[in-house]
Amino acid sequence: MILLIMQMKVPAEKSMELSQTITALLGPIRTAEGCLRCDFFHSMEDEQLLCLLEEWDSRKNLEKHMKSKFFQVLRGAMHLLEKPCEIISFRSLHRTGIEEICHPVMNELK
Repeated sequence: MILLIMQMKVPAEKSMELSQTITALLGPIRTAEGCLRCDFFHSMEDEQLLCLLEEWDSRKNLEKHMKSKFFQVLRGAMHLLEKPCEIISFRSLHRTGIEEICHPVMNELK
């Protein structure tokens, strides 16, 4: 599983335009082969900070997505950004449920 986080700093006057573009892409990305998750966030502290989070089942499907017309539209919208997009990726062998993380801590609190 691969988690891709794209952090974008957009000028205030371009925020709506970029948000609308990304929102329009969410459906097609979510239904792409191998997409496990695709979410779009606005920072509560900084209205100019946007974040797109994608989770993919394999590198092959992520690479296929990055060659898709939807990703090309997203890349085209990057000209609206105040500074280059920061992309962070993580590779995980399995998904950890919150109960696996919290269980040891919760036992210590009892």
